Amino acid sequence: MTKPKVLISDKMDPNAERIFIDMGCDVDVITGKTPEELIAIIGQYDGLAIRSTTKVTKAIIDAATNLKVIGRAGIGVDNVDIPYASAKGVVVMNTPFGNSITTAEHAIALIFALARQLPEADLSTQAGKWEKNRFMGVEVTGKTLGLIGAGNIGSIVASRALGLRMKVVAYDPFLTPERAIEIGVEKADLDTLLAKADFITLHTPLTSETRNILSRENLAKTKKGVRIVNCARGGLIDEAALKDMLDSGQVAGAALDVFDVEPAKDSPLFGTPNFICTPHLGASTTEAQVNVALQVAEQMAEFLTTGGVTNALNVPSLSAEEAPKLKPYMALAEKLGALVGQLVGDEVKSIAIEVEGAAAQLNQKPITAAVLAGLMKQYSQTVNMVNAPFLAKERGLDVREVRHDREGEYRTLVRVTVGTATGERAVAGTLFGNAQPRLVEIFGIAIEADLDGDMLYIVNSDTPGFIGSIGTLLGAEAINIGTFHLGRRVAGGEAVLLLSVDSPVSAEVLAKARDLNGVRQVKALKFG
Repeated sequence: MTKPKVLISDKMDPNAERIFIDMGCDVDVITGKTPEELIAIIGQYDGLAIRSTTKVTKAIIDAATNLKVIGRAGIGVDNVDIPYASAKGVVVMNTPFGNSITTAEHAIALIFALARQLPEADLSTQAGKWEKNRFMGVEVTGKTLGLIGAGNIGSIVASRALGLRMKVVAYDPFLTPERAIEIGVEKADLDTLLAKADFITLHTPLTSETRNILSRENLAKTKKGVRIVNCARGGLIDEAALKDMLDSGQVAGAALDVFDVEPAKDSPLFGTPNFICTPHLGASTTEAQVNVALQVAEQMAEFLTTGGVTNALNVPSLSAEEAPKLKPYMALAEKLGALVGQLVGDEVKSIAIEVEGAAAQLNQKPITAAVLAGLMKQYSQTVNMVNAPFLAKERGLDVREVRHDREGEYRTLVRVTVGTATGERAVAGTLFGNAQPRLVEIFGIAIEADLDGDMLYIVNSDTPGFIGSIGTLLGAEAINIGTFHLGRRVAGGEAVLLLSVDSPVSAEVLAKARDLNGVRQVKALKFG
């Protein structure tokens, strides 16, 4: 079996290379390449490990014809075109925890630097001055810290601040009341935080919703004398407005580790009294650089060798322990999606994926992604679990997930129901022996069938002699039948026949099958 091949294109701790090798990957370390040089070689690699230097653009992704995963050693993925990678079916991972402690500690350090005016006091003292009265700082004990963003890094900052006997108020749309209690913070809306906080620190990604979250208008709402720290992303603060607020005294001090434009060679904030800045050092400690390199290597190698998905930004996570359990379910789900996709096609307006029994105890997201991958194959031959949800969204499909704890007729069951202009149609499947995907229902008719290879789907009237006539037709056309699978609503009513055949059925043969007495629909299917 050929080993997955990985390219490390930015400088990383050398142990990352060793991890790839030990986990069964071939790896090349080639750094410092221009975009054109990278485009020339990227086609041979299954994985691309980067830091912040390599810019993974559309052109590079187009050239990466074998690429399955991009791993960013660090949190920020501004240098990766994630939507385009997703459309091409490439998993994008980051390492959100490898440098969390480092970034949180840098934020706390800047809080202290602002509170005690440490940089200015250092410069003054080394200049031979002794200006004790000039540098009258403030204590952090008893002060209120406002967290904008209470995710992984924000919660670490909160724990450190609570240890300093600060009060912590947090604004985060995703923060639940239970989680707020767990990490010891008061959940508040943004206006409340701005009015109450003595210190504000930001820990949120840069999105269209968070850009300039500290706008001129919001800075004006802050408590007079507030001190602001940003170790998250440039663009979260209106820098021109921040300078005006520093000059007016509305903001007593500000410390930025990140800027809207980096590297920051020029800024209106430079030289402003009570302003501190560092050159994006939040994640820059020896420990963090090692941690993120090792973490991204482990994540990528696990994905390429076992299918485990950790810290992916565009596909559901799937641990190495979950992957073997979910693999047969995902195979079943993809077959069910492919079945309804081929039978219903462009009529699909909505889709519901239901799981019950043993399937309801598993991570449903990969099952849903597999159903969509099967369904979307009618539109694109390069579809996979990564880009299928994006293709579904582009087509305006309403996707729902339903989990049933009940035990049904089968120990485990996956049901896919599609909504069309004429109503709902459903197929369902189970696993035989916990491993073999098996269809058990199609459009309300009970039928047991393997979905594999070339198949023929026929809807007909349940009349004597029909099986003989279809067998005679296929025999005359030299098409060998592998298996017969029959189902009907009631005796003499509508019946379904699924045939596996050893070769594809031509359009001419399909036309002859449609002409048989009692036939209502004929469709050639393909699986695998």
